[in-house]
Amino acid sequence: MALRAKYAHQTLKPGDTIPIKGLHMEIVAANGNTIAKPLPGAGQPNPNCATYEALPPDPGENARSLAMIITFGNLRISDLGDLFWDKEYDLACPVNKLGKVDIYMTTHHGAATSSSPQMVWALHPRVAIMNNGADKGGSIKAWTTIEKSPGLEDLWQLHFSNEGGKDHNVADKFIANPSADNDEGYSIEITARADGSFTVRSNRNQFEKTYRK
Repeated sequence: MALRAKYAHQTLKPGDTIPIKGLHMEIVAANGNTIAKPLPGAGQPNPNCATYEALPPDPGENARSLAMIITFGNLRISDLGDLFWDKEYDLACPVNKLGKVDIYMTTHHGAATSSSPQMVWALHPRVAIMNNGADKGGSIKAWTTIEKSPGLEDLWQLHFSNEGGKDHNVADKFIANPSADNDEGYSIEITARADGSFTVRSNRNQFEKTYRK
């Protein structure tokens, strides 16, 4: 605490922004709380809320995750940290408080207790990046929800999911680390442009795809 007191710092709460030149980074959840009002351009009724099935809330620190919407020119990215299903509900129902995004960084590594249909389908992403491990996240439940998301063009995965097996993993070229027995820590890289276009690349095989606005 003494060291922390020596430096400028910000304790973030919903509605705050992070001052990074060229980006607009708005906090939509923090410390267990979520924004009370929709972001500009959002607020549409979410018809999927009628089929919401509640799960027990997270008893630990995941519920306190920082969640944010990042805007770079015409490009919108969602990163909801490790929020559980119930906190996603607060952002998605009864109205979509976040609006649509171009890129969805999967919540909580694609665990079965996150990435609800109410949240993912409201975000309506063009591309999803699943930051999973071979045995961490990458659940069949979340994977299926994302794959069925309206308007989704591609899902990329950081690792092959052992739970998913042959039927619930994307094609090899979209997976940075396709073998749990030979994990070399390859990454997925996104090159963003202010016009709203972006390129996603696997640093294992150099396969890349550009998504035009």
